[in-house]
Amino acid sequence: MQRKWYIIFSHSVLNSFVCFVDAKRLIGRKFCDSIVQSDMKSWPFKVIGNLNDKPMIVVNYKDEEKHFAAEEISSMVLAKMAEIAEVYLGSTVKDVVITVPAYFNDSQRQSTQDAGVIAGLNVMRIINEPSAAAIAYGLDMKPFNHGCKHVFIFDLGGGTLDVSILTFEKGAINVKAIAGDTHLGGQDFDNTMVNHFVNEFSRKYKIDISGDPRALRRLKSACEKAKRILSSNITTTIQIESLNQGIDFYSSISRAKFEELNKNHFDKCMEIVEKCIIDSGMDKSSIHDVVLVGGSTRIVKVQQMVSDFFGGKLLCKSINVDEAVAYGAAVHASILSGECSEKDLQLSEVIPLSLGLETHGGIMNTIIPRNTKIPAKMEHVFTTHLHNQMNILIHVYEGERKITRENNLLGKFVLEIPPAPAGVPQIKISFQIDDDGILDVCSTEKSLGVNKKVKIISDKGRLSKEDIERKIKEAEKYKDEDKRYMKKVEARVVLETYAYNMRNAINDKDISLMLSSKEKEKINNALDLVFTWLDVNVIAEQEQFEYYTSILSSVFDAVIVKKINDERHGVQEGIMVGNAVKNKKNHWKQTLLKYSFIIVHAAATTNITGLASQLIVDFVKKD
Repeated sequence: MQRKWYIIFSHSVLNSFVCFVDAKRLIGRKFCDSIVQSDMKSWPFKVIGNLNDKPMIVVNYKDEEKHFAAEEISSMVLAKMAEIAEVYLGSTVKDVVITVPAYFNDSQRQSTQDAGVIAGLNVMRIINEPSAAAIAYGLDMKPFNHGCKHVFIFDLGGGTLDVSILTFEKGAINVKAIAGDTHLGGQDFDNTMVNHFVNEFSRKYKIDISGDPRALRRLKSACEKAKRILSSNITTTIQIESLNQGIDFYSSISRAKFEELNKNHFDKCMEIVEKCIIDSGMDKSSIHDVVLVGGSTRIVKVQQMVSDFFGGKLLCKSINVDEAVAYGAAVHASILSGECSEKDLQLSEVIPLSLGLETHGGIMNTIIPRNTKIPAKMEHVFTTHLHNQMNILIHVYEGERKITRENNLLGKFVLEIPPAPAGVPQIKISFQIDDDGILDVCSTEKSLGVNKKVKIISDKGRLSKEDIERKIKEAEKYKDEDKRYMKKVEARVVLETYAYNMRNAINDKDISLMLSSKEKEKINNALDLVFTWLDVNVIAEQEQFEYYTSILSSVFDAVIVKKINDERHGVQEGIMVGNAVKNKKNHWKQTLLKYSFIIVHAAATTNITGLASQLIVDFVKKD
């Protein structure tokens, strides 16, 4: 039987190519992304946006200008890696496992899958880099023989920081929490050094080399080398012949200066570590081992800060920081292929950002919270807020804010439903996350079985790396603001529902007969006032919405209270016609109940408890 071979790709193995094109920092992003615009200033190549605002790398090949998406560049590297592996193995390679930063969003994961497909490969699974490193650690340390262990993975590479807390117990690895920044790593440390020496060159020679791509490329290469040397030496030199206008550039930098230049970056690393601990609900003292992964963890200051955060804990350096991710992914591939029993090692991952729907008023209704284990399936039942809706536009978002415009739109679709009174349709929305962390959404109108299933796919870049972290932080900072906004929206929904229900009520045949011309005029005047005000005031203060709701409620109370009192005194004014005379009492009660149901429906769902609603209940009970 022909033996199957599996090749493992980590984004970290793209570094030799990414140093030129930064494909990892472009993939799944939009050209207008502020991070892309900022990074472009330091790239020695040109990037433009296409008609869909997708960043395209401009390459001159044989005197012809060609444009490549980041997925295409990545696919070229993946295809070349597969070719090299095939030569070594003497066998065809098609099945692959690709690792990605834990904080890659839905678009970035899908774009990574696309790169594999473009390369002609079968992507068996996409897994998070810290999780792959955890597998390598698990095989190296055999922690399963020592009960439950809590392990903190600190993965700082060339472009991203990922941190994870995992538990190891009885052959199972469970991710408890993840955090990270997909725009924080060795390249950022290099760039601060480059800026430092650009300024030094300008001071010494009065020449600005920031616009010279060739000089910047050579300077960055020298800075990368200096950074590596500073991990073992306390000082090093920079020597570049003919950097600009024939000037040879010589300088030096100490480890202390390097740490000072990157203080903000290092501090941010520790903020992310602390956030992960908080999200896990654990105390940092309960962490048994801290595992370092990624080339940038060789930086002395990084090691010191991580150790100090965990109370001086000795850091685990037993696994190769450069190879751990690929090693763990290879083991995971063997499990998927059936060459290794799943009982030997089981991995359970989580999603980095909450997933939900936009409800009335632009409010985010979370269906799957962040740090939920995957694969996962959760559902929620919604209804309509207006009568006779024939379709519902469903927007799917990811993010932590309660206001959807502050979150990231993943996709949208329309569900056609039969017309029915407000509140009658029962619409079940199901969210399903697969093992690759990619979302499927299914919607069903329960009473009539109308359903629609879509895979949420977006070709736009969506959130930037900075945006993801910023939105989670803003969710905490603006929590009170979100609450105030939600109360405004809820108050508007109450008023709109109440007003539409009252308008429908007075247009009902039976109810219209119950009302006098003067009563109809009074109600219509109140409705005109409210609808005119709503058209002008899309979002007003909560108290204003409540004030106009009280106006309608008082009109309703006045009409119903009068009808009930008239009935009690035997005064029936204009409510009976034709054959209804002998059944006037029952007819009147049924009409009154119909009227009250339509109007008080809003009261039942919005805590409006007017005098009229209580009188109706008392009247029906007594009679």
